[in-house]
Amino acid sequence: MDAVAVFFANRIWHQARFEWGWFADPVLIPDPGVTSLMIVLLTGFWLVVFTFFGLYRERYASSRFDELVTIVKVVTVGILVLFLLLFVETLDAHSARSNILAYWAAIILCVSIGRIMVRSIQKLLILRGRGLHRALIVGWSDILDSLHEEVARYPEAGLSIVGAVRLTRDLKQEGVASGATQTLMGDGHRVEDLPRLIDELDVQDVLIALGPNDGDELMEVLRLTDGKPVTLKLVPNFYSIIGGMARTEHMYGLPLIEVLPEPMQAWEQSLKRLIDFVVSFVVLVLGLPVWVLMALFIRLSSPGPAIYRQRRIGQKGKEFTMYKFRTMRKDAEASTGPVWATEDDPRYTAMGRWLRKTRIDEVPQFFNVLRGDMSLVGPRPERPFFVEKLAREIPLYSRRHRVKPGITGWAQVKWKYDTSLEDVQQKVKYDLFYIENMSLRRDLQILFRTIYTALKGSGH
Repeated sequence: MDAVAVFFANRIWHQARFEWGWFADPVLIPDPGVTSLMIVLLTGFWLVVFTFFGLYRERYASSRFDELVTIVKVVTVGILVLFLLLFVETLDAHSARSNILAYWAAIILCVSIGRIMVRSIQKLLILRGRGLHRALIVGWSDILDSLHEEVARYPEAGLSIVGAVRLTRDLKQEGVASGATQTLMGDGHRVEDLPRLIDELDVQDVLIALGPNDGDELMEVLRLTDGKPVTLKLVPNFYSIIGGMARTEHMYGLPLIEVLPEPMQAWEQSLKRLIDFVVSFVVLVLGLPVWVLMALFIRLSSPGPAIYRQRRIGQKGKEFTMYKFRTMRKDAEASTGPVWATEDDPRYTAMGRWLRKTRIDEVPQFFNVLRGDMSLVGPRPERPFFVEKLAREIPLYSRRHRVKPGITGWAQVKWKYDTSLEDVQQKVKYDLFYIENMSLRRDLQILFRTIYTALKGSGH
């Protein structure tokens, strides 16, 4: 697909430069044979560049957005090398910039379209159970079953559990190979059987479910799997370790561990705030006539204010007033007190249900972003009543308040609507993952997914 995409991009760029005269006056068209040879050589050049930068390493069930970011980086480097070494003298100063930008855009666009097609087909096949990675679990007996359920909950990960090796707390190592079935009950294999099980079950991934104090057991598993063609993945326990919450630093030669460091570098935080401000200002100002009409329709369709105000907990545990277009009838909680909304909540108004699906009800929160109470991307802010309750029941819940809450977030694009404590626990995992991996690239990925969800009308 890359070869076809690059060949097509080179052909289009050649037409635009030499025949259509897009970047300067039409110039003498090279001999067709020379043109064809150059296009073939350039296609080979790009395949070599992609190979050199690892674009043909296995990216099983990986993020398409992350791959697109990688393509932009690699193509940018390749363009610089190509034009500096080969073509910089063949372009006049007037057309050099437009030629380089056009060729850069053509390669990125064509390669990205091709790869999105391939990855989308791969993901569809994975969701249908085709081409799954065969995985073996190694861990304590009391958590293997729950881990098996956790893996089954995320089919897009592309893993099929084909067996397990159980470790009991009395250090008697026993386990099971279950063939291709879903059960983890069986005839008892020892951890020493790992190499044989990997070969017999054709295992591609080994999931290691051990705790932070199980260093000896971990080293034994690593020793037994050393040299085997498998990928080792450690399964983190979000509630027993503080992975991503610590940073080692040296002070005058003394190694110390700083707990809960800043999740983003200073320049990224400043740029994130600038993006928040600019985007919020543009959305509120350019869309003002639409938002006024939307508020008018809400007032006319049901009694009550158009803008709903609610106290929420923000960064560092500070309360602030959050604004939304009203989607429920007036005094929806008058008889029940604070309760979570459900997907088909009967309290929704007819227009409110549509506002929720399209996420237009969130638009007034851009004012919160403009003020600095919120960000475009971050953990969703919760009401004080629920924060106090959830902080007692879910370890690390309050860690969500280390960063500004967001209009959308990783948990919102990866998990369904909150209807139970289990849903909240799952969302906390995603929120912690976001905080530990905060970056502008991650924010852009979440924003694109949110826009896609809103256009599909599949939001809650």
